[in-house]
Amino acid sequence: MRILKFGGSSVADAGQLKNVSAIVKTYISRSPDLVMVVSAQSGVTDDLVKLCSIIPIDFSACEPILTHIAQRHVATLKELLPALQQPAALAEVLSLCKELNDIAKGASLVGEVTARTRDLILSFGERLSAFCVSAVFKLEIPNIHFADARNLIRTDETFGYAKVNFTETNKRVQEYFAANKGLQVVTGFIASSESGQTTTLGRSGSDYTAAILGAALTAEAIEIWTDVDGVMTADPRFVQEAQHIEQLSYSEAMELSHFGAKVIFPATMQPAMVKSIPIWVKNTFNPTFKGTLICDTTGADNGFVKGITSLKTLRLDTPMKKCRLQPKTELK
Repeated sequence: MRILKFGGSSVADAGQLKNVSAIVKTYISRSPDLVMVVSAQSGVTDDLVKLCSIIPIDFSACEPILTHIAQRHVATLKELLPALQQPAALAEVLSLCKELNDIAKGASLVGEVTARTRDLILSFGERLSAFCVSAVFKLEIPNIHFADARNLIRTDETFGYAKVNFTETNKRVQEYFAANKGLQVVTGFIASSESGQTTTLGRSGSDYTAAILGAALTAEAIEIWTDVDGVMTADPRFVQEAQHIEQLSYSEAMELSHFGAKVIFPATMQPAMVKSIPIWVKNTFNPTFKGTLICDTTGADNGFVKGITSLKTLRLDTPMKKCRLQPKTELK
């Protein structure tokens, strides 16, 4: 079994979903059992973060954001679904959007968005996106199932960056996949606590979701599908000569991600490393390109520098201490 994670740019709209569908169908033709982990549509999580900051101040200012989120997902379904399939799918999307609206309105009445409420609000990006993907793909892949990761991944209640209970999570994941075959479309980024509260795994946590599932299922590989040709020697937005890296060790990839490389979420490496599951970083918009392999061993390179990363908008503040000049003393 393979775990395929598709980032926000890969599922951003109807056009991008067609690319993803073509990729997934090539895998389904080889093996019907496949896991797709889906991020929120590109920009939606940013909208939800902005929503959380506005809710306590002015709920009326939230309405354009809520409307925009609903319209994006409705537009995706209207473009890709036949007329007969649209009513049921649109009703589900609008129901989720109404739930989001009600939560936002309730938080505005108390004038506060708690960490718990924030995680619940942020969960709607992945829930809407994964539902749309499953509804569209069902037209050509009958044996497909939508799986809410909150029913699979158990965490503590450290809202915003919850810690995974791997013992309970592995048990739940293995039981679910033993009973459910075919293509599983799973919400990335989100989980739930033992008491049933919605939690999140950290920003860009959908990569982590893929690794958690991959480790629990001892998958043959985890593939992170994004909008670049893999891990690069530098950020191609700033360095035109940046080149694709063919292979990295887990530790190298972890170090690069900690120090600014955005292609893969740092926590992703740990579950995969424990089970020695290879991670491939591939490009949804250039699917025939081999991408970058992350595994136990480092690859050959052209020099002693594997890659260069950078961190923006970072400042180190050192508090200044008052110092008193001491009088000179004579040496004796």
